[in-house]
Amino acid sequence: MKRLFAVGAAGIAALALVAGPASAAPANHSAAAPSLKVATVYFDASGAPTFYNQILAGVSHWNASVSNVQFVESPGNATLYYTEGNDPAGSYAQTDGHGNGTIFIDYTQAQEYDQVRITAHESGHVLGLPDDYSGPCSELMSGGGPGPSCTNSYPDSNEIAEVNSMWAGGLAPSGHPMQRIYETQH
Repeated sequence: MKRLFAVGAAGIAALALVAGPASAAPANHSAAAPSLKVATVYFDASGAPTFYNQILAGVSHWNASVSNVQFVESPGNATLYYTEGNDPAGSYAQTDGHGNGTIFIDYTQAQEYDQVRITAHESGHVLGLPDDYSGPCSELMSGGGPGPSCTNSYPDSNEIAEVNSMWAGGLAPSGHPMQRIYETQH
């Protein structure tokens, strides 16, 4: 499998990601914990109704795993859009790697591979992670590399640490152009 990148002509014009403080009270409630900046990636899954439940599961796996960014369904504020259809190249994310873009879920690929893994994997690109098709099944960003029997849809500890590091400052525009990230068979 080889990776292809196609740089989009323009990024998304409006940035609707919001960073806000989030704090957790300690168990004894005697003092407040320090505030953490948490960025929110608003998404719209209405363009992929066939995979709606799988999309919710995939983003919930990220939300349960990382602390500096969260996915929230909000079509009116979305900077991330999920779509579906047929593409000979398979599923892909077209993203700047910082919360903006489109995730396309391919029907054919979704019949062969675990659908929650596909949605979680592609969502990882929106958080800034690259593919690593030579990685083991335990690594979410190994994508289809381990084969169709791999159903892991959770990021591993290295992927979690990398996302938390990239999003440590909360929301900050990446300045990167939109890229289409997908795999092809050779």
